[in-house]
Amino acid sequence: MENPKTILSWNVNGIRAVLKKGFDSFLEHSACDVICLQETKISKDLIQEFSFLTHPYTYWNCADKKGYSGTAILSKIQPLAIEYGIGIEKHDQEGRVLTAEFNDYYLVTVYTPNAKNHDETGRPARLDYRTQEWDLAFLNYLKELEKKKPIVFCGDLNVAHTEIDLANPKTNRKNAGFTDEEREGFNAILQAGFIDCYRHFNPEKKEAYTWWSYRARARERNIGWRIDYFCISESLTHRLEASDIMPDILGSDHCPISLTLN
Repeated sequence: MENPKTILSWNVNGIRAVLKKGFDSFLEHSACDVICLQETKISKDLIQEFSFLTHPYTYWNCADKKGYSGTAILSKIQPLAIEYGIGIEKHDQEGRVLTAEFNDYYLVTVYTPNAKNHDETGRPARLDYRTQEWDLAFLNYLKELEKKKPIVFCGDLNVAHTEIDLANPKTNRKNAGFTDEEREGFNAILQAGFIDCYRHFNPEKKEAYTWWSYRARARERNIGWRIDYFCISESLTHRLEASDIMPDILGSDHCPISLTLN
């Protein structure tokens, strides 16, 4: 049974919006075995509209709320099985996790909840849900899955792990995406035995970002954040060949990231 060797992950900030910016052409020319998408923003009744996409095996996990969240996997290789969500109803209503089983590993795409802007308490409004519930449940899901076979997971984790992962760490210390609590959640992923693939190859590289605000020419000036990741089980480390960021690919406020396994 063939295993994907080249995987791409991209928060497209709306599949319909990115299609208007040449996404179908991008797919047609993509050499990747699998493309994982986050923030597709479509509902189940609209899935059939995207049957023209070039990858023959396509799977969508849609949020109950229309036009919100959602993940997808587009594959040239047929998975052994597909799992929607993490098996906890409270967390699975927003279509944030999609898992494809292949021969040698599980591939998980995730769109982690954003902690949101500050509320009347002065803290990000969804921070407690994100860090005290979601992060714990998602990591537990990964570790249970890993008992069966190794894991590759990717997506928008909505956190910049260290100060070199965003342009302005000092002014963002208490903002969503760079709070101590969210960063500790990513630390827990690493402590649980997962490898941050980009940092494996580029441990000290600065100004390498995957998301930029639409405001103030942030992308043009490279005032961004690295919040999109590929992570793998330690047992797959010997198969790591490359992990790249693709800032020149436009169409979303995020850029794609890629992983190559040997």
